[in-house]
This record gives sequence, structure tokens and C-alpha cells, in this order.
Amino acid sequence: MGLNDTPSANRIHIAFFGKRNAGKSSLVNAVTNQEISIVSDTKGTTTDPVYKSLELLPLGPVMIIDTPGYDDEGSLGQLRVNKTKQVLNKSDIAVLVTDSVNSEDYCECENELLGLFTKKEIPYCIVHNKSDLFESVPSAKENEIYVSAMNKTGIYELKEMIAHIVKTDDMKLKIVGDLISPSDFVVLVTPIDESAPKGRLILPQQQTIRDVLEANATAIVVRETELRGTLENLKKKPSLVITDSQAFAKVSADTPDDILLTSFSILMARYKGFLDTAVNGVTAMDELKDGDTVLISEGCSHHRQCADIGTVKLPRWIKNYTHKDIKFEFSSGTEFPEELGKYSLIIHCGGCMLTEREVRYRMKCAVDQNVPITNYGITIAFIHGILKRSLEIFPYLANEIKE
Repeated sequence: MGLNDTPSANRIHIAFFGKRNAGKSSLVNAVTNQEISIVSDTKGTTTDPVYKSLELLPLGPVMIIDTPGYDDEGSLGQLRVNKTKQVLNKSDIAVLVTDSVNSEDYCECENELLGLFTKKEIPYCIVHNKSDLFESVPSAKENEIYVSAMNKTGIYELKEMIAHIVKTDDMKLKIVGDLISPSDFVVLVTPIDESAPKGRLILPQQQTIRDVLEANATAIVVRETELRGTLENLKKKPSLVITDSQAFAKVSADTPDDILLTSFSILMARYKGFLDTAVNGVTAMDELKDGDTVLISEGCSHHRQCADIGTVKLPRWIKNYTHKDIKFEFSSGTEFPEELGKYSLIIHCGGCMLTEREVRYRMKCAVDQNVPITNYGITIAFIHGILKRSLEIFPYLANEIKE
């Protein structure tokens, strides 16, 4: 992926929901002006969520999601409904598609969806499809619209409505750009080992480099083995060193105390609105007992390497730190348990492949069930005794950390 590509996690996620045969797939095709979804008169044609990244005016980069009918039946149908519920956790706006020709009242599954939109605080609009079958189109209420996916009437107005409802990211925190000044030097430490993707940098590293450049600062990218020499040879002291969490201990030892140090994971936690909760949650590490279960959760699915951080390194570091017989469970991708009560601690990845909404949803699930939650980078810094130093760039948090 190139630096000029918009990652999925940074796109506005627009998800279309409704019962079978409401015309969701036809509407998605009409909105995108592409044949994204298969259209058929047969109920349940869409069996899994369909994702499509594209540019959608007037919004810009978006992720369109077409979901299976929420009224699907049987054991397989229930699995499809569960998949649809997972889509809700990452949706920036929900579009409820109804077939108002056959009934002016919402059916049970539509009312349930509306309830979920409200409960999860997802902005939504209601689209009454098949308006071409009306003798006269009724007046629409606020955030409702009548359209015809077949005739493509009302589609432009629908896109304008969605753009009006979705909040823009104009005021969103940057990853690091608001923490540095123009002409600053920022050193980024990016290990290249067996777990690094071939031929490219991982997403947080790419995004941080771009953020540094957009702040009119200078990004200097090195491996952990070259950091000491680089710092000694620079004529200008860097304002900040940012490291991959796996190299935290060595990078901390090689970085002078008068240079601020943090990690990609810590910056990503702030970017996703997760930092304060993660810092508070990591202290539960000192309360772990024999037999406790820790959930280690990743937001993406990838091929496990022999020294994978989530399944190998973190469990080893935690056992060495606590000297307790800890049990570990793992989740990845879109799979995240709804019931978290059996866990004494949840350690999440940086969430670079998840939307801010989904990261916040997972955090809220843990907080609501009184389960401490933190992330990889904060855990690694805590275990190595360098959490306070890694948070000095955020004094209000660093001051809360005991030496």
C-alpha cells in the first residue's frame, strides 16, 4: 500500500441495513454507481457483508458496507445476523433501507435495528426504497428520504443527506503532528525482523511519517541497531524519538534522557481515543493472580510468525513480569467477545486497522463490564519500567505514573 492510499480505518464507514429484499444491494449499487453487490429477487442473496472502498462525493474516501438481511432465519441465518451486528460496531453512519410499499410500519427487525443505532450512538438515516411503485410519494420526515434504486431517483439527495449527517474529521487529533513544530527532527525506529511485512512499513509507521511531513518537520527513519549512531551524528537534537514497541527497552537505553521518547502504539492509542483508559488499565498487571485469564486481542488477521508479538512475546513477557500462572486467550480481526467477565485484563493491539468507533466500542465493552483494558505498547513500556518516560510527552498522564 502506498503512502497516498487512504487506509480502511481512516475512511468513513457507511453501512446499509434492513430486512431481506428491501433493496439494500440495489441501493448500494445505485449510490456507488457500481455493481458492488449481487442483486436478485431471491431473499438472502447477500450472505456476508460486502465491503468496497471508494471515493464518494461529497464525502471523499469511504467504505461502503452492504449487509445480509437482518431478518434471516435458521442457524445459518443467525450467523449472518451476528455478522451484521459486528458491522454496527465499525459504522460511522447507518442507513436503514425499508420497503415502505408493502407496509408503512416498521417490522420487528427494523425496530430492533433502530434500537441498536440509538444504543450504540450511531448516526443514521432511513431510506424508503422502491418509491417508483408509489402512486404519489409521501412526505419524508427528518433524516428520512424516499428513493428508487431502480430508477435512481433521490440518490443524489441521499448522498447529500449522508454527508450532512456524518461528522467530519476536520477537528480530529493528528497522530503526532500537533505535538511537534515545523523544522523539528523526529526519529522513527522501525525494526526489520521476521514479523515485519516484506517490502513495506506497517501502517502506523507509514501514517506517522506522513503526519511528521505534513507538520513541516523532518522524519528520520532508522532501525533500532542504528539509533545510537544516528543520534550521535545528528547536529541537531531531535524533539522526539518514536519506536516500535518491541524495541522499547533497547531504544530507551540508547536515547538520552533529555530527548522525549514514545511509541507508535501509544500515539495510536491517543489517535483512537483510547490512551487514558489504556494507561489506567495497565496497572491491573500488578494484581494478576495464578489462574487469571488475559485476553490478547488484535484488530487484524495475519499469518502468525514464529516470534509473533501477540501470541508469543507478550505472554512470555507477562509471565516473566508477574511470575504467575496466567492463562491466555486470543482474538483477531472482527472477532471480539461480547462477554468479557472471565478476563482479568484485556491487552489490545494499536488498532491501526480498526476505525476509531470500533476501538471505542471495544473499550466501552470492557469498561462497562469492569474489565481493565490496555494496549500492546503501554503494556510493554510498563513491563520494562519505562512507561512514565514514554508518557512524558503527555505530562498529565506521566504525573500519574508511580516510579
